[in-house]
Amino acid sequence: MANGGVQLLGFCLAILGFFGVIASTAMVEWKASSYAGDNIITAQAMYEGLWKSCVSQSTGQIQCKVYDSLLQLSGELQATRGLMLFSIVLTAISILVAVVGMKCTTCLADDKQQKNKIALTGGILFIIGGLTALVATSMYGHKIAKDFYNPFTPTNSRYEFGAALFVGWAAAVLTIIGGGFLCCNCSSGASGKGPQYPPSRGGPSGSHV
Repeated sequence: MANGGVQLLGFCLAILGFFGVIASTAMVEWKASSYAGDNIITAQAMYEGLWKSCVSQSTGQIQCKVYDSLLQLSGELQATRGLMLFSIVLTAISILVAVVGMKCTTCLADDKQQKNKIALTGGILFIIGGLTALVATSMYGHKIAKDFYNPFTPTNSRYEFGAALFVGWAAAVLTIIGGGFLCCNCSSGASGKGPQYPPSRGGPSGSHV
C-alpha cells in the first residue's frame, strides 16, 4: 500500500507539472521590460511571449500583437516553441501510459510484472518531458541574461525574466520529480521479488535397502 501511495504522489506531481508547462507556454510574460538604469520610461511595460507581445499602459490598457511571420522570429524563440510543445505532447502520452501501469488501476491487474514495466515507462517519459521543458526555459532565460549584460544592448531594449519562466521552471521540476517517484517505486517493487522455485519433492527420510 505504501508503494502505491508513492506512485500516486509521483503521478499527481507530474500532473501538476503538466498543467504548469501548458500555462507557461500560453503565458505572454516570458520576458518583461527592465527598469534598471537611468532614463527608463515607466509609463508602459512591455512583455514578450512565445506567441505574441504585449504593451501595458499605466492607465491599465493592454495591447497585444500576435507575431506576424514565423520566418521573422529568432532561432531561440522557434526552438523554445518546439521544445515546449514537444514536452506537452510527450507528457500527455506519459499520463496515458502511467495510468495503465499504476497499481490503483485495474488495467493488466493479472500481470503485475508487465504492469510495473508500463509504469516505469511512464515515469521515464515524464522525466524526458520535464527535462525538455527545463532545457527550453533555461535556453530562453540564458538568451535574456546574455542580452541584458551585453554592453551594446540599448538600455530601453533590455528585458528581465518574466513570470512564465519561473512557472516553466517549477513545472519542469515537478514533472521530473513525479517521474522519478514512479521510476523508483517500480524499481524497488521489481527488485523486492526474488525468483521463486517450486518446492523440492524429496522422498521420505530413511535408509534404502
